[in-house]
Amino acid sequence: MPRTRRAPSVAWIALVLALVVGPAALASAHGFTSVVYADLSSDTPGVVQVDLELEYDLLVVSAAPADSADPAFQKQTPAYSVTDPVEQQRVLRAHLADIEAYIVPRWRITADGQPCAATLDDDVTATERDAAPYAALSLRYTCSPGSDGHTVTSALFPDSEGYVTGTTTILTYDLDLASGSTVLDAEHPTFSTVQTPLERFGQFFRLGAEHLLTGIDHILFLLALIIGSRRLREVVIAATTFTIAHSVTFILAATGLVAAPPALVEPIIALSIAVVGAWYLWRLARPGSSASEAPRGPLGLDRSGWLRVAVVFVFGLVHGLGFASALGIDEPWSWRLLWSLLVFNIGIEAVQLGLIVLVFPLLTLLRRRTPRVAMWTSAALAVVVTAAGLVWFVQRVAG
Repeated sequence: MPRTRRAPSVAWIALVLALVVGPAALASAHGFTSVVYADLSSDTPGVVQVDLELEYDLLVVSAAPADSADPAFQKQTPAYSVTDPVEQQRVLRAHLADIEAYIVPRWRITADGQPCAATLDDDVTATERDAAPYAALSLRYTCSPGSDGHTVTSALFPDSEGYVTGTTTILTYDLDLASGSTVLDAEHPTFSTVQTPLERFGQFFRLGAEHLLTGIDHILFLLALIIGSRRLREVVIAATTFTIAHSVTFILAATGLVAAPPALVEPIIALSIAVVGAWYLWRLARPGSSASEAPRGPLGLDRSGWLRVAVVFVFGLVHGLGFASALGIDEPWSWRLLWSLLVFNIGIEAVQLGLIVLVFPLLTLLRRRTPRVAMWTSAALAVVVTAAGLVWFVQRVAG
């Protein structure tokens, strides 16, 4: 097909697919998930102090009894209708018994196999985390003295309640002469202080892999890089640039050296998806240009290719902030923490590499055997990526 006739055709595909993809993309890129933050310590033998931070809205609708007389503490009343921190704190402190009745059976600690008795402290406060209202509370667990290890099990906010599709608990601990961080979720709800370093690092590798696999926005960004690359060299350079960029900001942000609000990071991530997808459509629709016509410089890239690399690097820096926000570790800098972050990043890169190995050879084969089908397939995929990125951008800016 002559290049001068591609622009109208691509525009029609963009219009049709945007109408199809738009409504589906109204859902959040990562789904309706929740993050619980937990910190465990012990200053007294036989007593474990647990500081929890949970989403305020989710805690209210989960802990509220069906017949609550308080309008702000009812399952049928949206908890987010209460936005004043003072009122949120009143609601929390007025319903300590209900909150304790919900949390204690779902957040359990055992010592040498024996359950520890839990008591909720009265000092419950309303706070904010990740630009969302949170409830901060503390529990004291009385355990058998002289125990060699503790086991923590979290079943907070399960999928069966119908409010979220996944809950991740970021747990930091200084207990039983051991300290560090770990992650709990529905598939791996238990942690033991006698956990081996290999088991602990395995959890961070799994968390990194799962975060990229379940983060459709990051996957679409990577797909846009793949379809926009004509040669293996181009996709390797683009992917390497993205890896270097997001690794730098990921480590800096996760160790607390840099910070950026999610309200800024998340819209830019969505915009990066749209930009990289639209870049391919622009190159495809631009009349009179060809990848083989432009003079090439270092590494076989022309001026447009190097501009693309620069754009990918900048957006990679922002994606790294998003990865760090998902991990949510507040542990002070240490070599143990650094190794955990590196393993988390390796998990991300393993999935990224797997996607490239799976998609790029298939796309290359399709381009060689049926160039026309490959072009329309890539164009359609680029339209989906662009439309989804734009919808998410508007959604995140608005909300």
